[in-house]
Amino acid sequence: MPVPLHTQTVIAFIWDFDKTLIPGNMQAPLFDEYGVDPAEFWAEVEGLAEYYERQKIVISRDTAYLGHILTYVREGIFEGLSNAKLRKLGAELVPCPGIPEFFEATRRRIAEVPEFSHEGITVEHYVVSTGLRSMIEGSVLADKIDGIWANSFIEVPAPPRYLERLPVVNDSSVITQLGYTVDNTTKTRSVFEINKGVNRNPSVDVNARMSADQRRVPIRNMLYIADGPSDVPVFSILNQRGGKTLGVYQAGERSNFSKVKQLQEQGRVQGLAEADYRPGAAAYLWLMDSMEQIATEIVENRRIAFSQIPNPPGHG
Repeated sequence: MPVPLHTQTVIAFIWDFDKTLIPGNMQAPLFDEYGVDPAEFWAEVEGLAEYYERQKIVISRDTAYLGHILTYVREGIFEGLSNAKLRKLGAELVPCPGIPEFFEATRRRIAEVPEFSHEGITVEHYVVSTGLRSMIEGSVLADKIDGIWANSFIEVPAPPRYLERLPVVNDSSVITQLGYTVDNTTKTRSVFEINKGVNRNPSVDVNARMSADQRRVPIRNMLYIADGPSDVPVFSILNQRGGKTLGVYQAGERSNFSKVKQLQEQGRVQGLAEADYRPGAAAYLWLMDSMEQIATEIVENRRIAFSQIPNPPGHG
C-alpha cells in the first residue's frame, strides 16, 4: 500500500482576476500609460482570427491579445514596455471591496475554530488568469496569495547555441516573446497542478497517474470564483467533483450581471453574488459558509478514517 503523500487538509480558493478580484480589466493602466483607446485595441484583437485566417494561419482567440501587445511594442506604441513596467502598472490596480482583507479573514476563521485547527486545516489562495502575470505580481494582492497562473513575457530570448556560452548577458529589458500562456481551457491544468501539488513539488508531473488519496488538495476542497462564460471548463470540473463554484458580477455601469446570472440558470455555478467581499456581503457569507462546510467534511472524513483503525485484541 503506498505511503500517503499528504494529509489533504488544505482548502484552496482559486480566483479569476479581472472583474473578480478587480472591478475591470487589468490592462486599463497599460492603455492609459500609452494613450491607447481600449475599444480600438480590443476591436483589433477581435478581428485577428479572421485577419490571419486569410493567410491560412490558425491562432488561439484566447491569447491573441498577447501577440498584439507584442506588435504594439515592436511598432513603438508600447515603447519600452518591460516586465518591470508591467509590475509598476499593476500597482495601480484597485481591488474589489474587501480584497485583499478577505484572504486573511479566511485563514483567521479556520484558525479560530478548535476542531479545524486541531486537524491542521489550512487555507490557500491562488489566482488563475488569462491576464498578465507581471501586473498581478505588481498588485497589492501579490504578497497575500499563494500562487499565480497567468501569461508571462520573455524579455531576452535564449539565442542559438546559448548553452555553449553561458552566461549570456543582454541588457535589453523590452518584452519580445511569449513565455507561459494560459487560455480558457488550460485554466483546468492549473486546477490539476494545485490538486496534485505540482506547485509545491515540481518533481511531480501534472500528467502523472496519481490515486485520489495521494493528491495534495482534493477538488472537493476547492472553491472557484470567477465572472464569465470563459470559466465554464473550470466550473464544470469543480461541479462534477464536489468543489464549490461562485459566479460574481460587478454592479453599476460595468455590470456583467446578466452573463453571470445566465451561468447560474444553466447550472454552471452553485452561487451568485456581487464581487464585494466585505463582512456581511453576500459573497463573503457564501464563501465563508462554503469554506466551513469543506472544513467540517475534512474533520468528519478524518474521524471516520481513525475510527476504522482496528484495535489490538484484548486480554482473555
